[in-house]
Amino acid sequence: MDKRSIKIGNKKISLSTPAYIVAEMSANHGGEFGKAIDIIHAAKDSGADAVKLQTYRADTMTLDCDKEDFRIGSDNPWTEHKMLYPLYEKAFTPWEWHEDLIKEGSKIGVDVFSSPFDLSAVDLLEGLNVIAYKIASPEITDIQLLKKVAQTGKPVIVSTGLAELNDIELAVSTLKEYGCSDVVLLKCTSSYPAPFEEINLRTIPDMAEIFDCLTGLSDHTLGIGVPIAAIPLGARLIEKHFMLNKSDNSVDGFFSLDPEEFTQMVNEIRKIEKALGQIDYSLSPGSKKSIFAKRSLYVSKDIKKGELITQENIKSVRPSYGLHPKEWDSVIGRRTTQDLEKGDRLSWDVIE
Repeated sequence: MDKRSIKIGNKKISLSTPAYIVAEMSANHGGEFGKAIDIIHAAKDSGADAVKLQTYRADTMTLDCDKEDFRIGSDNPWTEHKMLYPLYEKAFTPWEWHEDLIKEGSKIGVDVFSSPFDLSAVDLLEGLNVIAYKIASPEITDIQLLKKVAQTGKPVIVSTGLAELNDIELAVSTLKEYGCSDVVLLKCTSSYPAPFEEINLRTIPDMAEIFDCLTGLSDHTLGIGVPIAAIPLGARLIEKHFMLNKSDNSVDGFFSLDPEEFTQMVNEIRKIEKALGQIDYSLSPGSKKSIFAKRSLYVSKDIKKGELITQENIKSVRPSYGLHPKEWDSVIGRRTTQDLEKGDRLSWDVIE
C-alpha cells in the first residue's frame, strides 16, 4: 500500500485529498459530560473530520506525590495547580464516557478516537474498537506503549513536539516492526502557547521525505495562521485544540479555538487546497475571459495608403486583437496597402 495514502475510518488521507482536520477536546469539557457531547457536535458543525480524546487517569499518568520532581514550575502555564497529580485529576476525561462519546460521533458522522497514555488505556480503547490512535509528544519514547498500539494494526498518528530526529526514527521503526503500516507524523512544538519563531514549518516536507509517510501539524500557536500555512508545505492532517466558549474555565482553554475560529480555519484551509491546484501553465477558464486585456499593435494616428508605419502612428495598447507586440520591429518602416484610421487593428493584411 502507498505509504502516503491511508484511511482513517471512511476517510482517505493522501497527497491528493483534503487535509484531515482534528479537533482536540483535551480537558475542554471541564469535567461535564454534556459539554463533551456539545463539543463533538460543535466540532462537526465547524468542519472537523474528527474529535480526539485523551485517555488517562491521574494515577496512570503520574504519582500522587509531593516531592520536588512532581511539582509544576513557576514558569509553566499550569503552575497554579502546583503538582502534577491534581492537574491530571482535573483535566482527565472519565473512562466511562468514552463509549458514549465514540457512539455520539458515529451517530452524527464525525470520527472520535484518542491518545492512550498507558497500556491499560489501549486495552480500554481496543475494547471500544477505536479507528485510530494518536501518540502524544511526551509518549513518543514510551516504547512499550508504541509496541502495543502498533500491534492493533490501526493507523497511528504521532506528535513529535518532544522528539529529536533519533527519537522519531526509533518511534517509526518500532511501530513498523510491531505491525503498524499506516503512520502519520505531526510537526509539533510542545510549548503553550507556542511561539511562532519556534514552529519551523519547513520541517514538514523534510519529515515526509525522510520517513516516506504522510505528515501534518499539531498546532499550539494562537490563532489560525500557522495551520493554514502548513497546507502548502504538505500537511495532510491538522490538529488544533477546540473549546465551546472562550470564557470556559478549562486548563487548556488559553490556547484553544472556539467554534467561530475553528470554522474560519477550516474554511481557509479548504480555500488554500483549491488554490494550490496543480502545475499548469495553460490559461484558466477565468483568465481566458480577460485575454482581450493583453496588448497588441493598433493604429494611433490616421495613415494614408502607401505611407510608412512609424513609431508615431502605431502603439502597443489594449485590447489584444491586433498584431502581437513582438512584431513591432518587423512592421516599422513598412508601407500600408490601404487607408487606416486611428483605432484600426494592425494586421499583415494591411501591410506591404
